[in-house]
Amino acid sequence: MMLAAIQPAQPAPTTAPAPDPLAGLRGNSPPVDVPWPPWVWWMIGIGAVVVLALLAWLVVLLIKRKPAPPPPTPRTLALRALEALRGEVRECDPYPFSIRVSDVLRTFVNGEFGIRATMQTSPEFLASIADSPKFSGGDRLLLAAFLERCDMLKFARIETHAGGNLELLDSAMAFVQGTQA
Repeated sequence: MMLAAIQPAQPAPTTAPAPDPLAGLRGNSPPVDVPWPPWVWWMIGIGAVVVLALLAWLVVLLIKRKPAPPPPTPRTLALRALEALRGEVRECDPYPFSIRVSDVLRTFVNGEFGIRATMQTSPEFLASIADSPKFSGGDRLLLAAFLERCDMLKFARIETHAGGNLELLDSAMAFVQGTQA
């Protein structure tokens, strides 16, 4: 028998290594910097200006929407005016002083209570508030005494003592501070 020729054993098949996908790119030159065309820069600039304009418009809109402070109340205005008159108590003649204090008080009543006190005589004014629930009995008495004193100074031109202006002012301040709308 013949022995067959012994053939060397074949190695087991192996898988081939994966090809490198970047193999063809290696060794190429570095990337080239391509400048953007001018129209692209213009568009970026215009876009930035539009965004800044919209932001400025939004800020202005928010500032305008902020509510304005409320106007001062008639009570606050009257108290300020009476305090300003306090500085003139000593040097002012009783006649013009009584007119000014009376005007402040009547303007206060007009603004606070809606009674046209500036257009009425003292008796008309007192008659208009006689049945008003807006004024208490004490308010009516204080107002009647104040108006009588003012009328005596304005129309009868009575002489008053040095503290007369201060008493008139204090009476008006008490009325303004004591009434409730």
